[in-house]
Amino acid sequence: MTTFSFELYPPRSAGAESALYLALPHLVAAGPEFISVTYGANGSSREPSLSVLGRILEGTSVQAMAHLTCVGSSYSEASQLIRQFLDAGITSFLALRGDPPVGASEADSFLGDLGSAGELVQLIHRVQAEREQFAVHEVPGFPGAKRIARGRKVTIAVAAFPNGHPRSRSVSQDLDTLLAKEAAGANLAITQLFFHADHYLGFVEQARAAGVTMRILPGIMPVLSVQRLARILELTEEATPVDLERRLSAATDEADQWRIGIDHAVSLGSELIAGGATGLHLYTFNQHEPVLAVLRGAGLLDREKEHA
Repeated sequence: MTTFSFELYPPRSAGAESALYLALPHLVAAGPEFISVTYGANGSSREPSLSVLGRILEGTSVQAMAHLTCVGSSYSEASQLIRQFLDAGITSFLALRGDPPVGASEADSFLGDLGSAGELVQLIHRVQAEREQFAVHEVPGFPGAKRIARGRKVTIAVAAFPNGHPRSRSVSQDLDTLLAKEAAGANLAITQLFFHADHYLGFVEQARAAGVTMRILPGIMPVLSVQRLARILELTEEATPVDLERRLSAATDEADQWRIGIDHAVSLGSELIAGGATGLHLYTFNQHEPVLAVLRGAGLLDREKEHA
C-alpha cells in the first residue's frame, strides 16, 4: 500500500498559529501515516514544536514525528531533550545533524558532543532503552496473567539527499553516510526536496546496491510561485528546474502559478509511485489545500475519508 505523510513547522506568530490549526484537521482527516514537526536550530523552537506535537498526540490518532538536531548540544542536553519528547508520548523522530549556526562555517567547532546524525540516532535508542527497559502485557485468555517484553521501540528517520548533500565530496560519501545511519539504528529515510523523478529513483537504486535496506520516502513540495522556488533553491542548493521556473515565470496570475505548481507535483508524485516509491512525504508549508490537491491528482486520497 502506498502511504503519504506531512511535514509542518512551528508557527512564529498568532496569525500563523491560527492558520496552522485550521489546516491541521484537514491534514489529519486525509489519513497520513505520520505528521512530522520541524525543530529550530539550537532548540530555538522547542516549546512551539512540542505544542504542535502535543496537539497531534492528544487530538488525533495520527503518529507524531519530532525533528531533532544535534548541532551545539552536549550529551546531557540532548539526552534531556529526547527524554522530554519521550515523556510527552512521542516515539517517532527525525534525527538530523543540523546546519552550522549563522556566521559559522564547517571549519568551526559548532557540533557539540554529537558529531553526526548517526550518533544522535544511537542516543535516542539509548535514552528510550534506559527509560523503558521492559513492558508488562496481559496474556489473552488467561485473566490476571502477565508477560514481560522489551520496552517499546522508537521509529527514527534520517535525511537522504538524492542529488548529494551540499557539503558532501561525492555520491559515495552520501551513500556511506546513509548506510552508517541505518547501522546506527535508523529505520526510515526521508529525502531532501528534488524536482525530477529520476533523481530519486536513481538514488534509491544506488542506495540498495550499497546495502541500504530501510524505506526511503521521497520528499516533495508543491511550488506555487517563483518566489517560493527561489527560496527553496536557496535553502537546498538544488539545481534550478529550468522548465518549472519558466512556466511559473510565464504564468498570467497567482491562480495560474498555483495550477502549474500542483500539476508539476502531481506529475512528480505519480512518476515516483509508478517507479516503486512506497509513499510520498509532503512538505506542507503549513497549508492543507495544495498537498491535498496533489494527493487527489496522484490518486492517493480517499475522498470519502477526507470528508468523513
